[in-house]
Amino acid sequence: MASLASRGLLRSLAKSSTAPLLRRSQLCTLTRPARQTPSLTLASKPLLPKTLALARWQSSTTGGGERKNVNQIDEKRESSLAQQKIEPHPELVSTESSARPIMAETGDGADARGKAAVKEEEDTDMMAGIRGDLQTIRDTFSLEDVPRQAYYVGMAGVLPYLATSLSTVYCAYEINTAHESGSGLFMNEKTAELALHVIEPIQVGYGAVIISFLGAIHWGLEWAGYGGMHGYPRYAIGIISTAAAWPTLLLPAEYALISQFLIFNFLYYADARACKRGWTPPWYTVYRFVLTFIVGSAIVVSLIGRGQIADKIGSLPNPADRIRALRASQGKSLEEEEEARRRFLATKDEEEDEEEEE
Repeated sequence: MASLASRGLLRSLAKSSTAPLLRRSQLCTLTRPARQTPSLTLASKPLLPKTLALARWQSSTTGGGERKNVNQIDEKRESSLAQQKIEPHPELVSTESSARPIMAETGDGADARGKAAVKEEEDTDMMAGIRGDLQTIRDTFSLEDVPRQAYYVGMAGVLPYLATSLSTVYCAYEINTAHESGSGLFMNEKTAELALHVIEPIQVGYGAVIISFLGAIHWGLEWAGYGGMHGYPRYAIGIISTAAAWPTLLLPAEYALISQFLIFNFLYYADARACKRGWTPPWYTVYRFVLTFIVGSAIVVSLIGRGQIADKIGSLPNPADRIRALRASQGKSLEEEEEARRRFLATKDEEEDEEEEE
């Protein structure tokens, strides 16, 4: 009944001359009083243009039996609000503080939510994520949980890799300088190339030794019974690492370094899984990550240095080249022996013929 009465009232008002007043902005819940129109009065009070939400009637009746508008304006409240002085808050003004959606709320609650949003925006630290990432990297490389002796010995173990890598870059620099200016900075081109050929087997051989050592650690953990006895799955790590490391000595230097780089990363993955299963100490994964990162970086630097002079130097014969050369020399020796045997037989036949003629 209340909804039917409100709809009838709205239809009658829409047909009257005050219909434009009803079509005023519906963005605010408070409107200015309408002009006093004798023809439009309701309960001896001037009719005020309201939104659809405010043009609803109370379903229950008052004690006098007449319906009362639920949303009648509180004139006392309006007068008290008119006496209040609006205090400026420049710190709350931003590019979005004055922008509101069409049906946005107004009032104390909305202001409180706006202040909370501004405060939250002020508290947002744009560099917090970057600082968190830097702290994570710092914690990773700090190795606080790693025993000091293992830390020092492990870092000392990567020094040969760093030394050979830097030496490779230096020799490449000397060779490039000699090609451009005719002479190197501290050594000539031939000496730098000879030093580079000496560094090659040292770096590759040392890498094979370290890879085998990393696999042997799991054998020691198995014999010590750390994390229980696991048998062949644990022994397999040491066997695979050794079987993959030493054949790299038969490859050219560039291919050997690339192969060892992949093997180091594979072993780190295997060690990380072993640590997750409880086969190694908890700090072993971080320890291996740091050492693998240093060794991998050294290998990459060596490959970059060698790539700069790939067309300017020769390559030493690797074991495979030596084997091919040995087979070729053996074939040549066989041909020489066969030729000598034939000459011997021919000479012997001639001697026999001469004896028969005599």
